[in-house]
Amino acid sequence: MYTINLNGQDVNVDKNVKLIDYLREEARLTSVKNGCGEGACGACMVLVDGKAMKACVLTMERVNGKKIVTVEGLSEREKDVYSWAFAEAGAVQCGFCIPGMVISAKGLIDKNPDPTSDEIKKALQGNICRCTGYVKIEKAITMVAKALREGYQPEVTKFDYRVGDRMPRVDAKAKVLGTAEYVDDMHVEGMLHGAALRSKYARALVKRIDISKAKAYPGVEAVLLAKDVPGERHLGHIIHDWPVMIAEGETTRYVGDALAIVAATTRQTAKEALDLIEVEYQPLKPVLSIQEAMADGAPQIHKDVERNILRTTVVKRGNVDEAIANAKYVVTQKYFTPFTEHAYLEPESALGMLNEDGTITVYVGSQNVYDDHAGIVQMFGVNEEQVRVISKTVGGAFGGKEDLTVQHHAALLAWHTKKPVKMTWDRSESIRTSVKRHPAEMEYTVACDENGKITATKAVIITDTGAYASLGGPVTERACTHAAGPYQIPNVDLTGIAVYTNNPPAGAFRGFGVPQSCFAMECTLNLLAEKVGISPWEIRYRNAIEPGKVLPNGQIADEGTALKETLLAVKDVFESDPHAGIACAMKNSGIGVGLEDVGRMRLLVKDGKVWLLTGAASVGQGMTTVLTQMVAEATGLSTELLQTGPPDTYTTPDGGTTTASRQTLFTGEATRKAALKLKKDLETHSLEELEGREYYDEFSGVTDPIGTDKPHPVSHVAYSYATHVVLLNEENKVAKVIAAHDIGRAINPTGIEGQVDGGVLMSMGYALTEDFPLEEGMPKAKFGTLGLLRATNRPEIETIIIEKNDVPLAYGAKGIGEIATIPTAPAVACAYYRRDGKFRTSLPLEETPYSRRKK
Repeated sequence: MYTINLNGQDVNVDKNVKLIDYLREEARLTSVKNGCGEGACGACMVLVDGKAMKACVLTMERVNGKKIVTVEGLSEREKDVYSWAFAEAGAVQCGFCIPGMVISAKGLIDKNPDPTSDEIKKALQGNICRCTGYVKIEKAITMVAKALREGYQPEVTKFDYRVGDRMPRVDAKAKVLGTAEYVDDMHVEGMLHGAALRSKYARALVKRIDISKAKAYPGVEAVLLAKDVPGERHLGHIIHDWPVMIAEGETTRYVGDALAIVAATTRQTAKEALDLIEVEYQPLKPVLSIQEAMADGAPQIHKDVERNILRTTVVKRGNVDEAIANAKYVVTQKYFTPFTEHAYLEPESALGMLNEDGTITVYVGSQNVYDDHAGIVQMFGVNEEQVRVISKTVGGAFGGKEDLTVQHHAALLAWHTKKPVKMTWDRSESIRTSVKRHPAEMEYTVACDENGKITATKAVIITDTGAYASLGGPVTERACTHAAGPYQIPNVDLTGIAVYTNNPPAGAFRGFGVPQSCFAMECTLNLLAEKVGISPWEIRYRNAIEPGKVLPNGQIADEGTALKETLLAVKDVFESDPHAGIACAMKNSGIGVGLEDVGRMRLLVKDGKVWLLTGAASVGQGMTTVLTQMVAEATGLSTELLQTGPPDTYTTPDGGTTTASRQTLFTGEATRKAALKLKKDLETHSLEELEGREYYDEFSGVTDPIGTDKPHPVSHVAYSYATHVVLLNEENKVAKVIAAHDIGRAINPTGIEGQVDGGVLMSMGYALTEDFPLEEGMPKAKFGTLGLLRATNRPEIETIIIEKNDVPLAYGAKGIGEIATIPTAPAVACAYYRRDGKFRTSLPLEETPYSRRKK
């Protein structure tokens, strides 16, 4: 028997379990999050006798007789102050890491009521945030310390926010206090736990699967195989090539393939049952590189796919070969970027429930409930009405939660057992199984005249899309369509090729292929500038796209285009440092390229308030706050009267997936239009008189497909532009990043800054520290060895917001989520090249103070 004092109460625990398991499963204190389970992320931070410690590495034996405090145990004053400060500072995005941050802050402030910036960073060294870049978290902690030190009482939040205001996140308080419910926080009476058996090999013939011992194991209620899938067994966004489970007689394609799934009374029992499943394999030589995959005679990873090529995209304008032949200066260079892991703090989780009427409800934390719904309906082979998908709070995504991971397996187990089944991956399974950022091998040739005006760009970009299509085709397509950058280039020949291998699947990742091609293009420009004899800033300015001029894809830039303004905003700071690095980027808002692209909103007047109902997912980017501000702007209503419902395939219209930096523009415009309808009725009726009324609208982006014969196609509804400058310190580390962004109109400047802060640090990690080593197709990294940057690594980040877009569409807003991650990596590369003269062509950059020793 073990005794602890938990939030002021003595409790007895009879088993020597992990502290995190007791707190979450028995005490139901869900502010304690399980982000990694290996002591790396700090999401499970608790105070142990006043010291911040990670609950996932502690056992009841180690904390016996000690005082444990979680966020639930804070005083009411502390709860008020932390909630106010983190909301006001904009320190909350997806929120999954925030209770752990609060605990680390409390551990510091209790001992040191007036901490310095460096002391705060050091206190947060055990906590990882993938969203915020730590900037506003540090600011919030400074505010908390001052308020507690000086007795400041937070004022009541105002409710008259409009477009352009720094409105605090509508969900900030719930996330700070740990009351926001993520899927793994849910508990249903009689709930079972699911687990999946993964392939031992990247490529092997599965000759036999024997589940008899697992089925007989006490506590196991179901063991399912491929033959137990009632409907379509192969699923996927575009190409249905990803099996729910691999069947006997089939060949595995990567080490994340599921062979069987289990439902049992506890998570531990489910995992133990997996060890009892006997599989007879015939190992086969895996295809692990794009060269192997495209070679003559290579094994076909998928039927009817020549040379394992998933898709080829070609964009051509003008006569590239002639322009290169006639150019004054030409640079040709090869580049490489690696697989990288999304590392969202919330591991994948879903809860499936069979209802009394035979329908299935699935609770998810993903990027589009309608995409999940489509896959689950196909798997069951039932009518759409028989499946309902509801989103809970989403703990980060960055593109990695677009694919089916646990949603379909939880639903299938619930359907067979007729009981609620929750399936949550541990971090090692998430790393092993989920999609990654595409590695890319690129060859660039860029030519210019004697004045540095670019005359031609020729590029071949080949990506490793891994075992399944996912969104590999569109990702490589976007890398290709953005490959020449935001410049006026009359002749382009751009080719993108996505190739299947037996590596983990690569899919959507913040930037959607553009971080890869931007790195190559921007680095090549630095070499070209040298040949011309002008600065890296000057070559970009001379070629920068302007309103009315033509982008490399042929689209005419609109009047809201402000790339040159971003360059001018950073000119002085760049020119003041001979070693400053610089890079520009562009990124589309919206799916575009002729595909269906619709945002939808339904406003419902209910109980004296206006409910904002859309299937569009908020994954930490702040969409619900932005939409709230838009409704307030259009109607004049107080934001206190506006509420947001969760994405739900029964009650909310499909707002499309949260991808392509599209939601603020697309669902935002649908929201603006619906709110204007409500405004018209409010001119003659009170809100109470409109009880029960609904106001629906949508916005559809009309674009042209790639390959159209139009001389100036509209590939995307809008583009955002950015210029980043990187400054190094005397120790050769990144001291400051200045990020100038053309975002159209800042609906919420605090939110814009938060997206830029997080994007800059993510891109800096991409440049310097992050990698994803594989051995025979098996990931070798743990969460703590991925190279994620911590608060102590954060440089100063300055955001410059450029607003130049007067169109009424979504109040002039353009996307920010993706472009913030794109230019920093090449700007870092430029800075090191100007500092030491070493031209680095692969990521993470070699021979920097951040470089890790090769094993």
